[in-house]
Amino acid sequence: MTGILAGLRIVEGSAFIAAPLGGMTLAQLGADVIRFDDIKGGLDSDRWPVTKDGRSIYWAGLNKGKRSIAVDLRNPRGRELLTALITAPGEGAGIFTTNMPARGWLSYEELSKKRADLIALNIVGARDGSAHVDYTVNAITGFPMVTGPVAHDGPVNAVAPPWDLATAYAGALAIVAAERHRRMTGQGQRIVLPLQDMALAATSALGYIGEAAVNQVDRPRFGNEIFGTFGRDFKTKDGRFVMICIFSDRHVDALAEAGGFGEAFRKIGVDLKTDAGRWAARAELCAIIEPWVAAQTAAEVSAALKRAGALWAPYQTFRELAADKANVLDNPMFAVLDQPGIGRYPVAATPFQFGAFERQRPRVAPTLGQHTDEILAGILGLGDREIGKLHDDKVVGGPR
Repeated sequence: MTGILAGLRIVEGSAFIAAPLGGMTLAQLGADVIRFDDIKGGLDSDRWPVTKDGRSIYWAGLNKGKRSIAVDLRNPRGRELLTALITAPGEGAGIFTTNMPARGWLSYEELSKKRADLIALNIVGARDGSAHVDYTVNAITGFPMVTGPVAHDGPVNAVAPPWDLATAYAGALAIVAAERHRRMTGQGQRIVLPLQDMALAATSALGYIGEAAVNQVDRPRFGNEIFGTFGRDFKTKDGRFVMICIFSDRHVDALAEAGGFGEAFRKIGVDLKTDAGRWAARAELCAIIEPWVAAQTAAEVSAALKRAGALWAPYQTFRELAADKANVLDNPMFAVLDQPGIGRYPVAATPFQFGAFERQRPRVAPTLGQHTDEILAGILGLGDREIGKLHDDKVVGGPR
């Protein structure tokens, strides 16, 4: 294994998004991430999107580059094996991450009896222990009440799971921070990361809670307009859509150059070099920009905006993105992999670009129990006869 985190070994018991994505983030940086699942498969092994024959593209996407061990989680011997794996000796080992209930044999208290310097990350729903997922957490943040069309009545749920994504990367950071602390002090620790608190921390950082408390207001819906500056979607002559934004002085000048709007912008009589000015004049700006976009094809609008250096992007579907040369097919972050049971498609490696380490090519996700025998032999030191008996007794699963 190569990469900036080579030498770390993380054992992961996970499902859904936050925990497996956090583990995959570490795996793509060179850590040896071992995912354990029940021999019948994990909770999310068939989660959508799936192929026509039911293979989970979702699961493959979140588990790239990991190793897989399949164990009967109800069998005491199976639990013993996983306890030994989690607490196995080694300078970069003894790290466990889970979003499963970390109690009983999987509790930090029990596992740390076997290895005092254990690092265990436990992703939970809420700090009080109650169950939550991204969608229930999002409901309390206020975002669904400002998302959607201006005239819409009621909440609009997010399509992407923002709090799962944020928690995944925060969890990976927490593990790296705790491992640094252990190297400096010799101390392990339990880390608790509530999904709900991650969402609340982000909502606070973005000023939404502060705005409500200080100004005593509930922000209304603004549709596709970007609050506090200028940005909106516009429809072209051939029925495509582009997003056009202004976030700086340079963007004002570039947009004016692209559409020949200089004089029209000046007649608005507002300082468009400030966020407040752009927000106040958003209706006037739209009235100037909209006819220009509507009179041209997407290709013509795109060429003019790109030539001027404006801040913009074309809207496209997922299928268009998959065939996008600039963003996917010619992007060195991507490689076309042949995922067993699914097929060939572009897969992303880590987005990080370290100067001292070459970015590693993405690797396929494992099949269930693919590495069971090599983990039992290579880490736990079991012999062929004992491994064979574990298979015969259906304590472990996977190819022989």
